Amino acid sequence: MSSNVKEFNAYRSKMNDLILSKKNKVIGRIFNLDTHTYKDGALSTRDKEMLGLVASMVLRCDDCIKYHLEKCHEVGLDTDQVYEIFSVANLVGGTIVIPHTRRAAEYWEELQSIND
Repeated sequence: MSSNVKEFNAYRSKMNDLILSKKNKVIGRIFNLDTHTYKDGALSTRDKEMLGLVASMVLRCDDCIKYHLEKCHEVGLDTDQVYEIFSVANLVGGTIVIPHTRRAAEYWEELQSIND
């Protein structure tokens, strides 16, 4: 696994553990809601992760983009599908999304190299 992917996951896990250790009821509920939102329902987890990636790109949250790219990778999306997601995000979000698309493309390549 690339060091960028490892570093991102390690930092995310460490900070989530720290935040949740404070036992703030509202934050705990938000984390719980986030976890349950992406489970299969009327929409599949796969569909929800694609929606999450588009929303994250439009909102320009690089951490969220990485997270959803990794989830898209886990549920089996291929590069053509990911680039169609990128195209929707750029259409909806405008050219300000292009820098985030560059970083997303770089991270996707790192995720793809995990399978090599």
